Amino acid sequence: MVTPFALATVTDGTAERPALVVDLDGAPTWRDLSDLAPTVHALLQDWDAALRTLYALTDEATRPLEQDQIRCPFVPGQILQAGANYRTHVIELAVKHAPGDRPESEVRAEATAAMERRTTESEPYLFIGLPSAVTGPYDDVVLPAYSRQHDWELELAAVIGREAFRVDRAHALDHVACYTIANDLTMRDLVFRRDMPAIGTDWYRAKNAPGFTPLGPYLVPVEFVPEHPRIRLELNGAVMQDESTKDMICDVASIVAAASRTTPLRPGDLLLTGSPAGNGIAHGRLLRPGDIMTGTITGLGGQRTRVVAP
Repeated sequence: MVTPFALATVTDGTAERPALVVDLDGAPTWRDLSDLAPTVHALLQDWDAALRTLYALTDEATRPLEQDQIRCPFVPGQILQAGANYRTHVIELAVKHAPGDRPESEVRAEATAAMERRTTESEPYLFIGLPSAVTGPYDDVVLPAYSRQHDWELELAAVIGREAFRVDRAHALDHVACYTIANDLTMRDLVFRRDMPAIGTDWYRAKNAPGFTPLGPYLVPVEFVPEHPRIRLELNGAVMQDESTKDMICDVASIVAAASRTTPLRPGDLLLTGSPAGNGIAHGRLLRPGDIMTGTITGLGGQRTRVVAP
């Protein structure tokens, strides 16, 4: 019987080390992988060979792992993000941002029809993130003082393990090594440029502050992740997001294929796949100092992030 495992970056008190972790949902234990590679990112560079070796090492992952030892799982190369990729989420945003003189029922019906067209066309909306925004799954998030509307967006993220360039959807998942959790935090009041409305959205300034992408705790190989994992975020114990990836407009394969048409995807690149319904803008409750976000995705472990003032 195959023992499920994951990759992580762990500190042993002296240095951060790549680690093989087993029993993610119980009492996790780990094995130092420094004898194989200096970092998790380096392990991904020859994923097929690494994977064969990792299968053979699960019995050696015997050191108890404490939460305070876990760091950001890896530093990604390119970060590509799929926006507006969950039907219910997009409909919620359309209703929230609609002019006040339009009936909600009309806006909702119009947005629902648009989602049906997008599902048929299956063309992801992609933009670029920065590795400098990535932080660990238990690190504090500092809210920048230049924004007043800080929001959460818990997402399934795919980690590339085999180079992909102009691959078709049917073969796209062959290039994904692992999945992980990302919380793609957003400053809602900075998404649209009021000084240049014709340009539209400005995701660079709205999403890329330091620490605005809590990642991990683990990179879990694709074979250990269910087809439609459930994405759940709680704010101070209250459930805000709770949806499976069945509500995606464009699935992971479509996102990988679309991204690879423009640029080669290389081992260690990270693709965020969009956030389901239940963001703060829809609830009318945005982040405040002192808030605690707890995010889980089936089979991938969980994050716990405290929000602090600048």
